[in-house]
Amino acid sequence: MQKKISKLPFQGTPEQAQQLKDVIEENKHDKSRLMAVMQKAQDIYGYLPMEVQQMIADGMEVPLEKVFGVASFYAQFSLSPKGQYNVSVCLGTACYVKGAQKVLDSLKEKLAIDVDECTADGKFSLQACRCIGACGLGPVLTVNDEVYGKLTSDDIPGIIAKYNA
Repeated sequence: MQKKISKLPFQGTPEQAQQLKDVIEENKHDKSRLMAVMQKAQDIYGYLPMEVQQMIADGMEVPLEKVFGVASFYAQFSLSPKGQYNVSVCLGTACYVKGAQKVLDSLKEKLAIDVDECTADGKFSLQACRCIGACGLGPVLTVNDEVYGKLTSDDIPGIIAKYNA
């Protein structure tokens, strides 16, 4: 599954930029520290937008293509911001056969975003995952650390309303 690049405008702060510059300064002597710098950058910004990848590439003196290649290959890196409420739908086999795709489609419609996107207000982000280990409750979704099971698409408006209050 290919990662999506955020369509939302980048909104980094000068404080975040300084934090990243400090991390790069500590590590720029050793190109093998690229992933560590990228992990710290994601800790600082919450994701790795193209602007941050460019700062890393420039500071570490590596091609932007290398930074993007690492960011897009490894599952630990996100190219899109996470919302205040990160909604993740399990698409593992047990959940999928019990209707998880319909639940996901209902969420996409209700939130007006696709998988790996964030609502414009920064409130919700949507992800699909493979298995969260609650197969007996399928289909399952999580909102941050809260688990919802035995779902149908009819349950989605009420779940979203709870977080919109």
